[in-house]
Amino acid sequence: MSSEAPGAKAGARDASGRPRLHLDHNAGGRVRPEVAAALAEWLGRDAANPSSLHAAGRRARAAVEEARERVAALVGAEPAEIVFTSGGTEANALALAGSLGRGARSVTTEIEHVSVLGTLERLARERGVEVRRVAPDPEGWIGAAALAAALDRGVALVSIGWANGEAGTIQPIAGLAAVIRDLAPGALLHADAVQAVGLCRVDVRAADLDLLSLSGHKIGALPGVGALFVRRGLGLEPLWGGGPQERERRPGTENVPGIVSLGLAAEIARREREGWARRAARLREGLWRGLAERAAPVRRLGPADGDGLPSTLSVSFLGLRGDALVVALDLEGVAASTGSACAAGAAEPSHVFRALGLGEEVAAGALRLSFGPELSERDVGLAIDRIAAVVARARRAPGSVGGRAA
Repeated sequence: MSSEAPGAKAGARDASGRPRLHLDHNAGGRVRPEVAAALAEWLGRDAANPSSLHAAGRRARAAVEEARERVAALVGAEPAEIVFTSGGTEANALALAGSLGRGARSVTTEIEHVSVLGTLERLARERGVEVRRVAPDPEGWIGAAALAAALDRGVALVSIGWANGEAGTIQPIAGLAAVIRDLAPGALLHADAVQAVGLCRVDVRAADLDLLSLSGHKIGALPGVGALFVRRGLGLEPLWGGGPQERERRPGTENVPGIVSLGLAAEIARREREGWARRAARLREGLWRGLAERAAPVRRLGPADGDGLPSTLSVSFLGLRGDALVVALDLEGVAASTGSACAAGAAEPSHVFRALGLGEEVAAGALRLSFGPELSERDVGLAIDRIAAVVARARRAPGSVGGRAA
């Protein structure tokens, strides 16, 4: 492991010349250098519409299909079951809106990403879809009994996030799928695996899934590309009309550079997942120990025993506001967040942390720290130094940074 901060190598420095630390990977990670290099080489050779019949078009089509094979291998699917999208949000929308008809009954949880909850809310308004939400326990787990209480034979679809990018909880998808198949045998099962892919062993067959969403920029691909696994034989209505691309499930000219980058990132993620997950867990625990020692009182959110996403640590600094800490940390060269970037700007604390029943003060003080493979042990030490310093200043002068008194 390198002892030099990656920020210094990449030239990412703050106004004081210090390396910037990216601890908001769950909102968006850096493009992996090997992906960028391979993509640049590919772009230097070809740029064509993969539906064109000339040689350049055929090469573009071959590149798209090679990427499809790589993404399928990452999640245990067949290539024909992979539909490329613009990202996880569109993949979620296609899975839900493409499956739920007028008056259908659906089940989800209170801690899903806003792209899932927002789509279901829209379908409730426009199609009269019934939406049942299952509450998590205080660590973010969806219990089999709580899920069972929401199920019946009339349920058409169940959508559960494989891993929560805020609480860090990794759901026992295969076990929950067994409950669903028993009590709602006709229901489709969709998993939002955007935060899980690349860190968890994701296998659509072992988990008995019908639909699964993933996003490229969480595993080192370009932003603006994702994919949806659609089980073979499953009918799915497209979100809009157009051409026959993606087996008429996602019309429009394919984003070939993005798809190529996703295929490359998927291959790397499949090869390096286990090693990266182990290293990430060590870095996360080192970060937690440092904050517990130097920034107490601080409360760990999500799974108490660390049995969650290896690269995610969510904490709450009691008496301080997480949103104000994010601003103060940014001035110190640390990118962090209070939760999902798709809900950024909201005045209220994250809906995920509120759903855990933590209380308003704990939820308001929440800070999510997440990182990618570029983070080093030295970076963790720098992060602890800077976060501890910001928290100390906030507690000495509450009104200036994030305390309750102004």
